[in-house]
Amino acid sequence: MTSINLGQLLPGETAIISEIQAEEGLQQRLRALGFRTSRQVQMIRRAAFLGPLHVRVGTTEVMLRHNDAKGIKITRTIAGEIK
Repeated sequence: MTSINLGQLLPGETAIISEIQAEEGLQQRLRALGFRTSRQVQMIRRAAFLGPLHVRVGTTEVMLRHNDAKGIKITRTIAGEIK
């Protein structure tokens, strides 16, 4: 299993969060929004030119800065299986 960051996920793809590497304040905000290890995340949309990312974690939809998404390590899934 290769770990990549959330910013590399393509629209429509899903993944499992494996690790969050961020300063404590950002980690707390992400946890409050539902970003936790072993949770599924889905990329909905990507803005052009490294703009914000629209992702879904559980039933919550969030817009993230591309730079913040770099600290969220994920493992891609295909049809419910970990890739």
